[in-house]
This record gives sequence, structure tokens and C-alpha cells, in this order.
Amino acid sequence: MSLNTFGHLFRVTTWGESHGPALGATVDGVPPGVEIDEAQLQHWLDKRKPGQNKFTTQRREPDAVRILSGVFDGRTTGTSVQLMIENTDQRSKDYSEIAQKFRPGHADITYFQKYGLRDYRGGGRSSARETAARVAAGGLARAALSALAPGIEIRGYMVQMGTHAIDRARFDDAQIDANPFWCPDAKAAEDWAIYLDDLRKSGESVGAVVEVVARRAPAGLGAPIYGKLDTDLAAAMMSINAVKGVEIGEGMASAALTGSQNADEIYMGEDGPVYSSNHAGGILGGISTGQEIVVRFAVKPTSSILTPRKTITLTGEETEIVTKGRHDPCVGIRAVPVGEAMMACVLLDHLLLHRGQVGDAGGRIGG
Repeated sequence: MSLNTFGHLFRVTTWGESHGPALGATVDGVPPGVEIDEAQLQHWLDKRKPGQNKFTTQRREPDAVRILSGVFDGRTTGTSVQLMIENTDQRSKDYSEIAQKFRPGHADITYFQKYGLRDYRGGGRSSARETAARVAAGGLARAALSALAPGIEIRGYMVQMGTHAIDRARFDDAQIDANPFWCPDAKAAEDWAIYLDDLRKSGESVGAVVEVVARRAPAGLGAPIYGKLDTDLAAAMMSINAVKGVEIGEGMASAALTGSQNADEIYMGEDGPVYSSNHAGGILGGISTGQEIVVRFAVKPTSSILTPRKTITLTGEETEIVTKGRHDPCVGIRAVPVGEAMMACVLLDHLLLHRGQVGDAGGRIGG
């Protein structure tokens, strides 16, 4: 059984391959009456699409999304929304030389071991091209969130490329859209440009760390045991191609803290509880606190590189491989809008679950 669907009430099923005629998503559980059109979804897809600068793959795809069902007169009908994105710039011949070889660090060897078949044209279903469908679904989720919980803002950005991290003292939200790396530190972005250009010219690649923050999300989303908000967020981010690690809030660094350092002290504000810090990343016991929800994920280096690597063939012979074609020297760059989309999908899903089970019955503090 191949699982292509995620979510509980807001359910997204993606379909299609990197070099097929099209890819897309079937989205079920969308509330009726949400204002949406293709231009709104296109805004988010344009953030992710390839070929926008020299630091991403030069595959030229417009990523033009079409809404095929579930919308009438600019509003969702409550039925399944079908989204389709045509592939227009496939170059399958770029992969002909590796048709019999496995790429080290790539999923083609495990796909073959599982299914006994291999689509070598850009990785087929394992290609990061699949994430275009998620971004389209995420745009739909954002529209629904805006209608149901106005004020929620989702923002993603890169905080590290290779060993080079941002200086949080220079964090400037306005810089995120001002450079090719979604970087909130202007100085770091300048340094990354030089660093990545050298790697790109040498045929190498590098990994990255992406942070995604949800601001003004309501308290109470999630459930204590198997429906934890952080569980679903971690699964959603880990499902993104090339992601090898996920952390919430302080994450792995919390192991080095004492209890008094880690516990976010609570005070009473004018509108309810306020916290002295946010080591928990906005989630306690699997349930949102009302603080910023903070998720980080690590993206490994692109495995398709021009540097020769040892490998084997389909018949078991040892050989070398060089992967030609158009590839991202740092796939973490285009993972930023994908991380935002997955955050939106999970938050909407948990908002619908919360409304369905609890409604307005949640506890109120301070009157």
C-alpha cells in the first residue's frame, strides 16, 4: 500500500510524477464558502517554482495551477477540490545515462528494492517536484485559515546553510523576501551567495536548516496522546523530500537545559496568559499554547551532483556515477514555501478537529 494522503479532516492526496504530463492534489474536507481562485494559489506556487535564480534548478516550469472541481463562483463548495499543475519542461534524456545506475544518497535504490520498478526520469514520484502539489494545497489551507481564524500568519525562512548560520541579533523580517534564500539576516544572505556560487560551480551541493513559525495561532489545537499537534507537524515536515531532522521549539538543545531554564514562566496579561520565553515552541503536551509555533527542519544536500561517486548498477556491478541535468545546489531554498504549506495544512486540520470535538467549551483563564 502506497500512502499518498495526509491529514485527518483536512485531507490532501497528491498524485503525479516529476516527468509525467501533470501532477496535483485532491483536497477533501475543505469547509464550504471559502473565497479562493487560481491567482491566490498561484501566489504561493510562484515562491516555490524552479528557475527563478542561479541558486536553484534551471528547469523552467510555470507551475500554473488549475482548479478542476470543488469551487463555484469563487467559493469552495464543501466537496473535493481537485488541483492540477502541468509539467512543461521535462528533459528525460538528461537522465538516460543513469538509467542503470543508482545515485548515492538518492531514493531510487530503495524505490527499486520496494517496488521492483524504477522511474529514473528525475526520480519519478520521489522527486521534490511532488511538493508543488503540496504548496497548492497549502494555499487552499491558508485561505480557509484566514476565514476561520483570522490573524494567523505563517512565515518560513532559512536559518542555516551548511555550517553558516544566521546571527539572530540581525534578524529582520523584511529581509526574508529581499534575497534568494528567504534569509532574515542580510549579511548572512550576502555570505551565502558567495559560498553557494562556489559550490555550484564546483558541481557540489549543501544542506540547510529551515524554520517555520505560525504566529497568533489559537491555544487548544492538538490532543494529549496520539493526536499531538507537534506529532503531526513533525510528520508533515519529515515527509518533505530530503528532510532528515525536525525539532519543535528548543528541540535538541533542550537536552542541555535545566528544568528551571527550560520551563517557560507564565504570567497573567490583559488578554490571558503570557509567557516569559518559548522554549516549548508554542506546544505543551501536544496542545498549542497560543504562543508562536516554531518548527525547524534540516534538509540534506542534493544527492544529484557532478562530483563522481561510487555506486552499483541494476545488475550489481560496481561503477562510478556523475548526475547531469538541472539540480538545486541547495534544495533547502525551495523547501521554505513547502514547509509553510505543510504548517498551514496541519494547522487547518487541527483547527477543524478542535471545532468538531470541543467547539467553544475550552477553559477560560482569568474570567
